[in-house]
Amino acid sequence: MRATSAWLVFGFAAAPSCPAADEPWVEAMRAVHKKFNGEKGAFACFGDSITVSMAFWASLQGAQKGMSADAAEAFTLVKSRMKPECWRWKGPAYGNQGSMTIRWARENVDAWLKSVNPEVALIMFGTNDLGAVPLEEYEQKTREVVERCLENGTVVILSTIPPRSGMVDRSRRYAEAAARVARDLKVPLSDYLGECLKRRPDDWDGAAEKWREFKDYEVPTLISRDGVHPSNPRKHQGDYSEEGLRSNGFVLRNYITLMRYAEVIRKALEPAKAAK
Repeated sequence: MRATSAWLVFGFAAAPSCPAADEPWVEAMRAVHKKFNGEKGAFACFGDSITVSMAFWASLQGAQKGMSADAAEAFTLVKSRMKPECWRWKGPAYGNQGSMTIRWARENVDAWLKSVNPEVALIMFGTNDLGAVPLEEYEQKTREVVERCLENGTVVILSTIPPRSGMVDRSRRYAEAAARVARDLKVPLSDYLGECLKRRPDDWDGAAEKWREFKDYEVPTLISRDGVHPSNPRKHQGDYSEEGLRSNGFVLRNYITLMRYAEVIRKALEPAKAAK
């Protein structure tokens, strides 16, 4: 199975199987990449606790049970392109830290671009912003962070946040803001919220009474018992089967990030190889 097309919920992009020329971000990101003067394969993840967690991205190096042929191919491509140390780029020096908002990213993005200088940067802030940063400010600062990356020659993958318990409508509005930025600046979007709601439309919320017998990250749906963070039940760690993708929130985020990053490599970073 191929990853769901970016902007699935918001309707701004074609499916990955469509020709590259049909996707507005492809030519734009090729142009951005031509400006890049850093090290090939530098991949940074800017975000909060959902990004700094070792369950995200770093864990993809381990078990990959039930992974589809498309996903396995994507992993091989990403592993061949990405610098090995990027699996471990965790902590504030690399642009990810718990409890942070887009304000922190705007204050520090220039320093990250100077010290890390990523070829590609995945950006996901918003979960902490829901109760701390007004929507208009969130959208504006997200736009500014993306623009600073693009000016540096860094290709951006912008991600929507996962749904939050008791705040799903607000989560949608912040996700829609991120999608608008992606559309306006012609960068690829990783639609995490859309994937969560597509795979578990009625029972994604691990804080719900239905899941009361489970503790913490062990709930077998996409959001943990705290209603905020992705789940990570041991039974489905490293499980990239369809069941795993709907039962472990961190596995799902790994998967959609992997598929989007691989697509960026093929279409924007190595278009000559893809054309052969």
